[in-house]
Amino acid sequence: MIIGTGLIANSLKDIDSEAMLYFASGVSNSLETRSSEFEREFSLLKKSVEENKARKLVYFSTLSILDQSKQNSHYVLHKKEMEEYIKNHLESYLILRIGNIVGNGGNPNTLFNFLKNQITEDREFTLHNKARRLLIDIDDISRFLESACAQLRNQTINFAFPYYYNLKEIIRILEQQMGRTAKYNEMDEGDFYKVDFDEKTENFFTGTDPQDYLKVLAQKYI
Repeated sequence: MIIGTGLIANSLKDIDSEAMLYFASGVSNSLETRSSEFEREFSLLKKSVEENKARKLVYFSTLSILDQSKQNSHYVLHKKEMEEYIKNHLESYLILRIGNIVGNGGNPNTLFNFLKNQITEDREFTLHNKARRLLIDIDDISRFLESACAQLRNQTINFAFPYYYNLKEIIRILEQQMGRTAKYNEMDEGDFYKVDFDEKTENFFTGTDPQDYLKVLAQKYI
């Protein structure tokens, strides 16, 4: 059973099953501040769990929980609260903390969508040279769950392609794919946080070259 209608929910349709409760609904904008939006997700989670007690829950959280610069954001505090509720109230669950999703559609504020729109509309933007980002192909989420979910019980898994891309790497690939030049000002700023990846995540991407992975993302979604 799938709860949700967005990018993640749609990507799970081919692996939907009676044994699973995929909770892919709720707040997708990490800049959200309205308490009503977070309360709506929390209420829906409780209701969904109550009505599907026999199913194993898969909840989609965020790697931003590990970002020390975002510890006081409404979004991160909410995700932490959701994770704690799941750990304390469910007998069978998997929490998947995911990185920057790349896919068709979705939140226009995601990294790929933002950069694509800036380049398409010939807008100038600021690039932080020290920033690094962890990316994940939306299709890899369902592929990973299909291959590993049955073996993972009551765990929290950090899931993204385990390579820290700098923004110039990403922009360069987008420029090549789009046949256009990005306009940006560079600032010697930015940050990133280290993530401890589970062996199952590492093994899932074994043998994949970081630049090849990035090139495929651009070819699929740009």
